[in-house]
Amino acid sequence: MAKAEVEVITSERRRRHWSRADKERIVAAALQPGATILGVARAFGVHSSQVFRWRQQLCGKETPSPGFAAVTIAADPHVATARTQGLIEVEIGAETKIRISGSADPAIVTALIAALRAGSR
Repeated sequence: MAKAEVEVITSERRRRHWSRADKERIVAAALQPGATILGVARAFGVHSSQVFRWRQQLCGKETPSPGFAAVTIAADPHVATARTQGLIEVEIGAETKIRISGSADPAIVTALIAALRAGSR
């Protein structure tokens, strides 16, 4: 049989008071790689919504990532061959580049757009 820990509150104050240090310790545990809010909340005996609130108070509100990114059109030295063969090139950030050469099949272009939309969410 598992032992359960019970906290008895004998004072008139019915709510537990968490010090700022305790809140910071719990939020820091929740920010560790691989940690989940629910797991941390259970480990410290607090409701998960309280951990979310403390994280918001201590770390600030999360700003949503922008839906659109800046686009730069650069001259390509292979433009002459690309015009005759067909070329679609999409760059996302500095590391991701998608290039479709040859005749652009509408199904491939549609799949590319769907993948980009799914990845931006």
